Amino acid sequence: MDRHEASVNARGNVKLPLRVKLGFGIGDLGGNLFFTAMGFYSLFYLTDVVGISSALAGAAILLGKFWDAVTDPMMGFVSDRTRSRWGRRRPYFLFGALPLLLSMWFFFSAPDFSGAQTTGFIWATFALCLLNTAYTVVNIPYGSLTPDLTKDFKERTALNGFRFSFAVVGTILGAAVVLPIVGLATDPHQGFSIVGLLFGVVMAGTILTTFFTVHESAPDQTALPKGKFFATFAAVFRNGTYMRLAAVYTLNLTGITFVQTMLVYYFKYIYRDEAMTTIAMLLLLGVAMICVPVSVLVAKRLGKKRTYQLALAILTVSCLAMFFFAHTLGMTFTFVVMVFAGVGIGFGYVPPFAMLPDVVEVDAVTTRNRKEGAYYGMWTFFSKIGVALAAALAGAFLGLASFVPNVVEQTASALFTIRLLIGPVPAVIFLSGIVLIQRYPLDEKTYDAIVAQENAPADAVEIRG
Repeated sequence: MDRHEASVNARGNVKLPLRVKLGFGIGDLGGNLFFTAMGFYSLFYLTDVVGISSALAGAAILLGKFWDAVTDPMMGFVSDRTRSRWGRRRPYFLFGALPLLLSMWFFFSAPDFSGAQTTGFIWATFALCLLNTAYTVVNIPYGSLTPDLTKDFKERTALNGFRFSFAVVGTILGAAVVLPIVGLATDPHQGFSIVGLLFGVVMAGTILTTFFTVHESAPDQTALPKGKFFATFAAVFRNGTYMRLAAVYTLNLTGITFVQTMLVYYFKYIYRDEAMTTIAMLLLLGVAMICVPVSVLVAKRLGKKRTYQLALAILTVSCLAMFFFAHTLGMTFTFVVMVFAGVGIGFGYVPPFAMLPDVVEVDAVTTRNRKEGAYYGMWTFFSKIGVALAAALAGAFLGLASFVPNVVEQTASALFTIRLLIGPVPAVIFLSGIVLIQRYPLDEKTYDAIVAQENAPADAVEIRG
């Protein structure tokens, strides 16, 4: 860690300089640019631009994510065992940047299928599998870096505060600039192609910046990954604390994806003012960005778990307000709700990613077997499944409600379904997360006690989740 010019606190844990925190954080700008663009616009792009039905579009998104059931765990397993002069994770930043750029451009440059639904569905599924694989190659190693940078409980919260400050910038860009760029083009097909190219360049550039500014510490040689593929992931699934946290994070993302996906439909078909979607997104994500650093301070006072529960509670109330009042009180009320929901999103950014390295480190200490890539691979897979299920279910329900893309006068059932999918459905999901995280056992005191026994026998400490 001398390349980081790191200081060491009284507990022997690494304190990272600003340069490293910034270099690490900027990598998630591109990651969240991808995540947000896909979350807000992939279903809308496939239905209203490419021209395939909402049910087929949702199915293509879901199949693309199920492909991640193979690639995410495999990438985690491989990166844990990679040995190179750049370390275990960084080679994938260098060699994965260009494929990520090209696959992003490819997905948003769909040919004209002239209404051929089956052909469009096959193309969309292939393009999504390609793009998801390219993202996996870069994102799994990136997420797995955190435990290598510092073991300090609070320093990880600060590190992830930097990460998610950049993440919110990427989220704002991914949500707010798409429709204006598309509007400047001669037609939506060309506009989305430009978006794909520009976003691909940013995604590649940010992860390359991380490659050149952050250097991995040498892992503990006595704790390097052991075991075969299936045994490794069986151990991950047996970690109750991890599975509880991963389940809550998946629920969180599933709920947010419902809101993200339906927001553009809400403005286009209920308010009949698609352009105002950008204003709503800017309010939502701008407030979220402001609240990310605030959430770090709140987490230090309330704890990570309580802060996460507070975030989910705010999102629950916001969704219910959208369902019961927004369609009658109008856009001004919706903008107020977006501000309130932005607090929830901002407060919910840091806690799960500050909690995850704690769980991974405790596992490494108690088992003498480091498998960060496996944990982060499954984490990313769970999150993608949550996003895909939300998009697929949204598409399926819209189809059942007789939704027809680009028709101004939608049926009453279609309009009610849009309200349902942005209101009670995500609200119930967020509420489930609040209940599930209640029994998460790992606080700062418990974490410090376990890590302090690093030289104790592997079975000396047990965490039950």
